[in-house]
Amino acid sequence: MTPIQDLLNRIQWDPVFSKADFRIGYYDRLEDAIFFVSPKQVLQEKGDHFSVRIIDDEGVSHMVPLHRIKAVYRNGKPIWKRDR
Repeated sequence: MTPIQDLLNRIQWDPVFSKADFRIGYYDRLEDAIFFVSPKQVLQEKGDHFSVRIIDDEGVSHMVPLHRIKAVYRNGKPIWKRDR
C-alpha cells in the first residue's frame, strides 16, 4: 500500500492526477466519527512527517496525526484505505 504521505503529495503536486475530485477521510476522536474534507483543507507542513493540519468547514484548524487518516476517495471511489 502507498504511504499516505506519498499519496497526499501526489494529490497536491501531480497536475494530471489532481484534476479528479478527492475526499480525504480522517477520524475525529472527540466526535468518534470519520469526517471527509477536500485536499484544499489539508495542509502539510514542511518537515512534519507525522501529522497534517486540517481546516474544517467552520474554518477551525486541527492537527491530525497521519495514522488517523482512514480513507481517500477519488471521483467517489476508494483508492486508499487504512484498516482499523
